[in-house]
Amino acid sequence: MLQLILGGARSGKSRLAEQMAKEQGVTVVYVATAQALDQEMQQRIKHHQQQRPDDWQLCEEPIFLADQLLQLDQENQVILVDCLTLWLTNLLLSDHAELQQQQTDKFLNLLPQLKSHIILVSNETGLGVVPMGEISRQFVDEAGRLHQALGQLANKVVFCVAGFPMILKDEKEHD
Repeated sequence: MLQLILGGARSGKSRLAEQMAKEQGVTVVYVATAQALDQEMQQRIKHHQQQRPDDWQLCEEPIFLADQLLQLDQENQVILVDCLTLWLTNLLLSDHAELQQQQTDKFLNLLPQLKSHIILVSNETGLGVVPMGEISRQFVDEAGRLHQALGQLANKVVFCVAGFPMILKDEKEHD
């Protein structure tokens, strides 16, 4: 089962993802993609950590997400990844121009093969004006492409607004 939860900043998407993970009643592995590079991000990370149950396993992986998922994958567990747009930012800001395409391709190709229940959280950034800076435009474009590809792969896609989930897609898992 693959679920994608999209929404803006503070839309309730992480809280919804965590609730969905808890409801599965199995082991939960939380994969964090954020890097605590400044005090504000450190505070955000701390807030998220305080919201999560103590028995959840934590893995931090800012770049090589597909490799981490493959290593963690097993039946009867949930892997919750929060957040794909931070992961994408990490890739785009790396010193290796080809890294973003390589890693997103690897990630998209791996997802259908995983045995774990996967819940992905990502910021929807394409609802506003076109950004002025080149890297900002590239980020919005790449996030949009990633979300479209994930939407095709996912069994369920949810968009959060003001704490309310809107179901965009809901298919039962195919065996």
